[in-house]
Amino acid sequence: MSEANVYSATGRRKNAVAHAWITTEGTGEISINKRQFEEYFPTLTQQNAILAPFEISSLSKKFDVRVSTNGGGLNGQVGAIRLAISRALIQFDPELRPALKAALLLRRDPRMKERKKAGRPGARKRFQFSKR
Repeated sequence: MSEANVYSATGRRKNAVAHAWITTEGTGEISINKRQFEEYFPTLTQQNAILAPFEISSLSKKFDVRVSTNGGGLNGQVGAIRLAISRALIQFDPELRPALKAALLLRRDPRMKERKKAGRPGARKRFQFSKR
């Protein structure tokens, strides 16, 4: 059996972090946190978002993908996984960069939850004002 190359990359969105490893000469199998892709993300919208880098680069079913992700919610993890897969594909073939960039798949979403401030119930909310 020939040696398969493995490319790895990290993606982040909100508080979610994802590490993706793509293996060449694969069958298109995707596992996330040692679970099946369809089981971890049950909605079709989330599944399509993760498959978007492969659709744009016309490389679906050519890689095995293993992802380790934690933090944030499911949608944050979807964005982090999508960015990690896009970055790993660029390591595999730098020619894919313009197409992935045009589809905005290489953009890191910087929005994060603002920290709670001292003397307030939340990040910006204030306690009820009482004039008397």
